[in-house]
Amino acid sequence: MTVNLTETRPPAAAPAPAPARPVTRVVLEVVKFGVVGGSGVLVNFLVFNLLLHGLRWSAMTATVLASCIAMATNYVGFRYFAYRDRASRTRRQIVLFFVFSGLGVVMESGLFWVGYHGLGLHGAVESNVVKAVSIVLASAFRFLVYRTWVFQQDARRAA
Repeated sequence: MTVNLTETRPPAAAPAPAPARPVTRVVLEVVKFGVVGGSGVLVNFLVFNLLLHGLRWSAMTATVLASCIAMATNYVGFRYFAYRDRASRTRRQIVLFFVFSGLGVVMESGLFWVGYHGLGLHGAVESNVVKAVSIVLASAFRFLVYRTWVFQQDARRAA
């Protein structure tokens, strides 16, 4: 029996990456949602404060317009970053996004109205706190409906 000591073995193939666990996928989704949502919150606050405290527009006009501008910018972030692995863009997806986002704007504006007018929180700091609370509560709703109905998991990619 002869042993060849000069023979080299081909390098072993790299192991296939382990599929992401469901919890890991959801955590990653929440982080991506937070990145896009965070940028939308910045847009929302900048426009809101410019209109309300800078240009002295009415509080409700400022909050609704700021929310709508943030909603439009968020669509791009959600479509091309947070949910880019989901089903491709369709007319249905766009309509659902803006319908549910519109409901989110209504929720956010209603909550803002309660704090600003109902509780009399008119100061610069107070109005921003009320705005923040209304954004957080409406964002929880948006997260659930976006992931469930708007940016649905493509069954072919999930397998």
